[in-house]
Amino acid sequence: MMSEESDTDEELLNLLIVRNRLRKKKRIWVHEINKKRLQFGEYHRLCKELESYEDRFFKYFHMSKASFEELHEKLSTRIFKLDTNWRPAISTKEKLAVCLRYLTTGDSFQSLSFSFRLGGSTVSNIVKEVCKAIWETLQPEYMPAPTEDTWRQSEVGYRQIWNFPNGIGSIDGKHVNIKCPPNSGSNYYCYKNIFSVVLLAIVDPFYKFTTVDIGSYGRHSDSAILKILDFIKNIFTTICYFLQNHCLECLTPYLTC
Repeated sequence: MMSEESDTDEELLNLLIVRNRLRKKKRIWVHEINKKRLQFGEYHRLCKELESYEDRFFKYFHMSKASFEELHEKLSTRIFKLDTNWRPAISTKEKLAVCLRYLTTGDSFQSLSFSFRLGGSTVSNIVKEVCKAIWETLQPEYMPAPTEDTWRQSEVGYRQIWNFPNGIGSIDGKHVNIKCPPNSGSNYYCYKNIFSVVLLAIVDPFYKFTTVDIGSYGRHSDSAILKILDFIKNIFTTICYFLQNHCLECLTPYLTC
């Protein structure tokens, strides 16, 4: 009996020694390949060459060089980082290039990390940081909260362009594929037999987004989302005020689907 206990204790001791050795194994701070980013990284080689070819630049980023520069000027202060004693910071233009390339192609973070010679977690953090900066910077300018004047212009547009009186918006949802979040049950499982979140948007007669909601459970239908969203309730409050102050051909506004 004592022999068996001593054998067990010895096995546990050996396991602890192996675990401690594994823990002490040093990790590489920057991989040898990534150390050559400034010489061979996609941004420092290909992107620099594309600046001389407007048509290829547009194919690569899905925007012109002028638009790229304008967007960078607006975002640079939000995504700028100082150099440290450990290493120089990634430039704001390179961050924007990585994010735009992700949004343009839908490539995985791992694929982008190889082509730009950056760490996988670095690419992930860059995309999140730049996307947040894009929304916080451009949303107030290009997608402000709808007002009475917003609905007035939409109604005029639907009536004059589409011969649809009292139409104030077209609304629809889009399921965006995701990996099933842990412990989420069937909340994100939709009728398409995939896990998704819903992008719900209202569009005016000029093909421009009026307002959006992103992130509702995939299992919800469009009508279910409309019932639970506060921003839709606020929209209909504005619509009712709009109707009370304008003589339309009928008293029912339309949100077409």
